[in-house]
Amino acid sequence: MFFGGFLKTVDLEKSAVSNSGKKALILSVLISSIIISGCSPHKDKVQSQNILLGFSQLGTESAWRSGNTADIVNKAKASKVSLMMENGNRRQEDQIAAIRRFIAYQVDVIAFSPIVEEGWDNVLLEAKDAGIPVVLVDRDISTDNPDLISCKIGADFYNEGVMAADYLIRKADSLGKKEIKIVEITGTKDSTPMRKRQSGFMDTIKKDSRMTVIESINGDFLKSCGAECMRHLMKKYGSEIDVVFSHNDEMTLGALPEIEKAGLLPGKDIVIISIDAGQEAINVLKEGKINCVVECTPMLGKELMDTATKLKNGEKVEKVIHPKEGYFCDEQDLSELSLRGY
Repeated sequence: MFFGGFLKTVDLEKSAVSNSGKKALILSVLISSIIISGCSPHKDKVQSQNILLGFSQLGTESAWRSGNTADIVNKAKASKVSLMMENGNRRQEDQIAAIRRFIAYQVDVIAFSPIVEEGWDNVLLEAKDAGIPVVLVDRDISTDNPDLISCKIGADFYNEGVMAADYLIRKADSLGKKEIKIVEITGTKDSTPMRKRQSGFMDTIKKDSRMTVIESINGDFLKSCGAECMRHLMKKYGSEIDVVFSHNDEMTLGALPEIEKAGLLPGKDIVIISIDAGQEAINVLKEGKINCVVECTPMLGKELMDTATKLKNGEKVEKVIHPKEGYFCDEQDLSELSLRGY
């Protein structure tokens, strides 16, 4: 049996049926790296001793996303959760199709990381009608029917924006700056992290009269787009820019060479603030080319497996689960910081 995307094969093994009428069906998911396509859902109702979790990942756009995928796969193995995973390739229509395949296969729990917030109600109503609980991972959706979602597991994106702005205010104080001109490279338009990181940042800096955002530009969470955005910004504003606030590490890492090409030093001539805190960004922070990286951990697998288990068992779960997160910056001694794992 195949499910479209990059991921899993499902092996069904039936045990013998005894004369006394005892029957057992064992289902296991064999994790593999084989790229497969197509779909032919099994028509029989298969009973499993394990939990069968269908998960639609939104893509592979960053080290953060790869780390998130790996953590979910590893925690599923450790938790003995059977995982049916599909890559949405950053396309909402692909994710909706994957969710419909999970419904057809009658998984126990559906989880997904939505590429954008709007446009999910119809397919989630189908899941609800099928009696399958749905968990959001990393991102949120916009809906007038909150009962469509059992739980949301992911970062407090608004607070990430607040932490970034709080650092900037302290940095401005230390530099004795009376005016701060900021450019913002945002994540994917209408995505939860884009909206909430921006809101947290803007709500905080508006209390400080020194701060002005001279332009916000969409970098789509991609390294190549971060570079393209920074080229535009350097050409338009040049040395007027005091601060770059970038919504993720990939865009930040794309932007840094463009600043250097313009003859300026990131981390010195321009304050650089990023979000994610992946290993590469931390390395660049230690080099002094980034000033602050707000943490957004991709390690959400354990919470997802625990939540899926509770939902399968009919237990109540928290509506929102946020991991603990902090930040790393040039105010700190980072010499003993352990490897990030993503």
